[in-house]
Amino acid sequence: MDQAKIEELKALRERARLGGGPDRIASQHKAGKLTAWERLELLLDPGSFIELGRFVRHRATEFGMAERVAYGDGAVAGLGEVGGRRVAVYAQDFTFMGGSVGEMHARKIAALIEMAMKLGIPVIGLNDSGGARIQEGVDALKGYGEIFYANVLASGVVPQIVAIMGPCAGGAVYSPALADFVIMVRKTSYMFITGPKVVKAATGEDVTFEELGGADVHASKSGVAHFVVDNDREALDLIKRLLSYLPSNNVEDPPYVETGDDPYREDEALNSIVPDDPEEPYDVKEVIYRVFDRGSFLEVHEHFAPNAVVGFARLGGYVVGVVANQPAYMAGALDINSSDKIARFVEFCDAFNIPIVTLVDVPGFLPGTVQEHGGVIRHGAKIIYAYASSTVPKITVILRKAYGGAYIALGSKHLGADVAFAWPSAEIAVMGPEGAVEVIYRDTIAAAKPEEREELVRKFVKEYREKVTTPYFAAGRGYVDDVIMPSETRKVLFQTLSFLLSKRERKQNPPKKHGVPPV
Repeated sequence: MDQAKIEELKALRERARLGGGPDRIASQHKAGKLTAWERLELLLDPGSFIELGRFVRHRATEFGMAERVAYGDGAVAGLGEVGGRRVAVYAQDFTFMGGSVGEMHARKIAALIEMAMKLGIPVIGLNDSGGARIQEGVDALKGYGEIFYANVLASGVVPQIVAIMGPCAGGAVYSPALADFVIMVRKTSYMFITGPKVVKAATGEDVTFEELGGADVHASKSGVAHFVVDNDREALDLIKRLLSYLPSNNVEDPPYVETGDDPYREDEALNSIVPDDPEEPYDVKEVIYRVFDRGSFLEVHEHFAPNAVVGFARLGGYVVGVVANQPAYMAGALDINSSDKIARFVEFCDAFNIPIVTLVDVPGFLPGTVQEHGGVIRHGAKIIYAYASSTVPKITVILRKAYGGAYIALGSKHLGADVAFAWPSAEIAVMGPEGAVEVIYRDTIAAAKPEEREELVRKFVKEYREKVTTPYFAAGRGYVDDVIMPSETRKVLFQTLSFLLSKRERKQNPPKKHGVPPV
């Protein structure tokens, strides 16, 4: 072959890697961010990347676009491996026109997602874009639509992980919102539909980029971000860890990993972890750390709705999704945000063949006008819908309180749990003993002498707790399969999971296109 042509190809490849040029790359580094190529090199196994659409360029000519050209059009896309796992990955290049999304930029991303579905491999997006490319007008908007459409088609087929590593504004925010997991980087990433200037003009509210759509805001308040990290490298490391829990697609099982932790290990500390006083808080994460394989718990949505805890863990090397109430925050009561958090996580686990273990300690749904007017009924129904429609193995352990509709919603046998256990400390009833006594014995208490009422209430509460809320009452009805010692929880869960892994749902539902969840 003509040596000149070889040299030309080398030069063009090098030009493509430079994106917007050396000056823009320097600005990227000055802002504390890596370039698109640097991110890909840290994420992917060396030598595994196959670039797709390397020489794609935009077609726009108006508004000076004929002179503003870069190979790849501000997006690097292709196939590679992460720890030996095949993935489809794209990285937006902020050095070219701020990573703005034009027609061809978007087509590369949408085509990559379509390719991932064909191959049955996860999609990873590294987003760093100022938004739609204004110069291209409706062509840019069409591009967004193609990406969104591909996101929706891929949902529940292959895992979709997006790391926000710079700006993500306007219509660009909806692609990450359609993905399964969103990671944000503190101080260098933000997401919002309208920026601070527009907010100021429209509402008079003076707000900074960080206050409006920074990483911590979306991790703790909006719930848009599932994870928040301090820099690009941490984000890429987190993607690698998250992938280790996920199957490549919806027909595969999650990867088994030998953790070296004895699945039959018992932990005597669990026998005293729940306080004798039913009102006293404790940290349910201590239960999670002791029950599942050591060091295996990866919490999802850690900073959002902390009254519920969700995440991935391993049990004897097998991946499970963990859902738990957190008595250390709001007594573990369910509210609007925790309902959304739990429902979304359960639906993801079900879509990707991940068994669900639910640890219950819930006094009920949070009362009050704020919750009622905000739609806690509608949001709470999401949990019911998610559990009832899921077909993966489901094991529930009632640690302490399980009252009212919250007991039903959180993986009860009535919603299709395969096996339900309870600790001896479990209390299962329509409501707590104190509230129940006020209803059942209202007239008796009112008729008693004032100085006798307090003692009478204590007597009735004790009687109700011993006769009705005890786990043996529920077990007697078959709603709880066994009352187990807390110390043997890990062993019992592993033995049960070992059988349920071969579960094949045979329930015949009425013919339908799909249900209509209470979104």
